[in-house]
Amino acid sequence: MSMNVAKGKVVGFAYHLQNSEGETLDESKDPMEYLHGFQNIIPGLEKEMEGLKIGDKKTVTVLPADAYGEYNEELVYKIPRTNFPADEEIQPGMQFRADGEEGPISLFVQEVVGDDVIMNGNHPLAGETLKFDVEIHTIREASAEEMEHGHSHGPGGHHHH
Repeated sequence: MSMNVAKGKVVGFAYHLQNSEGETLDESKDPMEYLHGFQNIIPGLEKEMEGLKIGDKKTVTVLPADAYGEYNEELVYKIPRTNFPADEEIQPGMQFRADGEEGPISLFVQEVVGDDVIMNGNHPLAGETLKFDVEIHTIREASAEEMEHGHSHGPGGHHHH
């Protein structure tokens, strides 16, 4: 009996992610499992995986709106270096959590300029058109517990991209 990717199925897939310039951004070493239909992966990719079968390969292009959002200039903040612990070395790419108006937001350090730290609340891939090459390895029914929690508990089921 062949299964298709559908809501409530746990799907194991391998992927190769490139940006619009064709640079590799991420690549799965082992297939990654996710519970389909619960927005555990970016919406544009999830939509394109619907209906695929084991062994299917597909190239999916996802626009920013269906991936990590458009780039928002207003999410770039200049914060005095003195706001950070003096004994901590601030490096580009470091991530901090801050309290935004709508709950906690993640900011990452874009650069350190003199006495200022430029913090960016955009996802590093915001504004990027992403190209995924995916291959479906496994499809199984989710367990009752997985359905209840809204994500898979298999190997690698806990890192959310």
